[in-house]
Amino acid sequence: MTAPIRVGVFGAAGRMGRTVCAAVAADSTLELVAAVDPFADGEVVEGIAVEKEAQAMADAGAQVAIDFTVIDAARVNAAFCATRGIHSVIGTSGFDDDDLAELGKLFNRVDGPNCVVAANFAIGAVMMAYLAAKAAPYFDTVEIIESHHDTKKDAPSGTAIDTANRIAAASSDWAADPTEIQHLPGARGARGAGGIPIHAVRMRGMVASQEVVFGATGQTLVLRHDTFDRTSFMPGVLLATKAVGDTPGLTVGLDDLLDLS
Repeated sequence: MTAPIRVGVFGAAGRMGRTVCAAVAADSTLELVAAVDPFADGEVVEGIAVEKEAQAMADAGAQVAIDFTVIDAARVNAAFCATRGIHSVIGTSGFDDDDLAELGKLFNRVDGPNCVVAANFAIGAVMMAYLAAKAAPYFDTVEIIESHHDTKKDAPSGTAIDTANRIAAASSDWAADPTEIQHLPGARGARGAGGIPIHAVRMRGMVASQEVVFGATGQTLVLRHDTFDRTSFMPGVLLATKAVGDTPGLTVGLDDLLDLS
């Protein structure tokens, strides 16, 4: 019988971290062995004492570290794992092209460790971005509206930025924005890749939602994904956790793991 994969979680005491710990603990093919959170040293999550330092990952013999923290911490955690031979699954938002290039350098050895980083681990959200890229060449205009809870610190979301990147890569033939006067600055949203407008909503009571609205003469197409609970991310997180050891180097997004590429 194959031994369970030994897993540690960064940001273990946060709302997402606790959800991840619970999902790992409930999966018979995984074993939660380490929980790290500098703001909750000494707390207990799923029977594991939370420790302050990343060294707890190595001391516990973690094979995979899951990271849902903040960008500055995630950069440091990734470097730690790369030098300690620990695979990384990263869901922290805010990684830009330079960060991804650095991750590619850190996780580039033939013998591992490896890394999976994704803007969104909800499989429905991954499918939404994939389908948006497929639809893009057939429409004249497109805008993205993303909504998140009122404790999210960054805007627009990594998922919205990633979606705009995918759409822009699929088509560059967009009608010009007819707006000549903005009565309030930013009324037309931020501009993502290809000049695609992205509108960010921060709303109490919300978890996460995104719409991609395409327009052409006489018709619109709306692709929408709603997240009602953080458990929606767990199938994707567990998929990446189990696959990262056999997925060499750096993998960006879940497309390859879902055979979408």
